[in-house]
Amino acid sequence: MSQLALIFGSIFGGLAIILGAFGAHLLKKKLTSEQLQSFETGVKYQMYHAIVLLLLGFHLDISATINAYIVYSFIIGTILFSFSIYGLVLSSANNKKLKFLGPITPLGGLFLVAGWVLLLFKFLI
Repeated sequence: MSQLALIFGSIFGGLAIILGAFGAHLLKKKLTSEQLQSFETGVKYQMYHAIVLLLLGFHLDISATINAYIVYSFIIGTILFSFSIYGLVLSSANNKKLKFLGPITPLGGLFLVAGWVLLLFKFLI
């Protein structure tokens, strides 16, 4: 489990840098300020959770089931939250908004919140 957290933390961190640069340099002229702000929100949340996954990967006891739920919540939440935002923004900028992604973003947020609640629970027990 700790290896999975480290792998996804590394992937999410690297992609956050790439997508952040992509947004700041290549998309700046194509997106409205509101779209750019949404894109940046996706990048920020992706990076925050990349760092959390790396920290968890170095400190988790891999035998505890709750740790697996925490890691899976952060991985699934980051994919659903950040990547649905990227899809919404980029499709909207091309006038082909993928509306089905709209409900996916809050679902991803729920997974992220679940990961944080589980982490709190882990510290309390």
